Amino acid sequence: MRYPVDLVPDDNGTFLVTVPDLPEAASFGETEVEALARALDAVETAIQGRMADRLAIPAPSIVDGPTWVVLPALATLKIELYRVMLDRGLRKADLARLLDWKPPQIDRLFDLGHASRLDQIEAAFAALGQEVAFTVHPAGERPKAA
Repeated sequence: MRYPVDLVPDDNGTFLVTVPDLPEAASFGETEVEALARALDAVETAIQGRMADRLAIPAPSIVDGPTWVVLPALATLKIELYRVMLDRGLRKADLARLLDWKPPQIDRLFDLGHASRLDQIEAAFAALGQEVAFTVHPAGERPKAA
């Protein structure tokens, strides 16, 4: 999952980065590299806030521009799990009942900063009648439709 970003130098010699798909996500850095690293944190923070407020998380725009922020695979899986639950009108408590897990275990599944185990995420998807599948493709290229 990669979100396109706008990276603009400002008058102070720093770089401002904004995320058109997530207007609440913005950051800056002394260099382009630093600004993009901070942009990843801004994107994850914005998404975490949307999850806390039970708001939709927009899919990244399909833009073939040169600048984007790539979310880690684990964060992407957590976001997709959240989307499935939101689409079905389910809450964390519903997932806890389906899995017979305690609430803190469920909270960690949706914490983008927590290193959840893949088997736990797969179990959560399975409880919702979903399965996880991966594709591998050359870096920088969009995966081809299956």
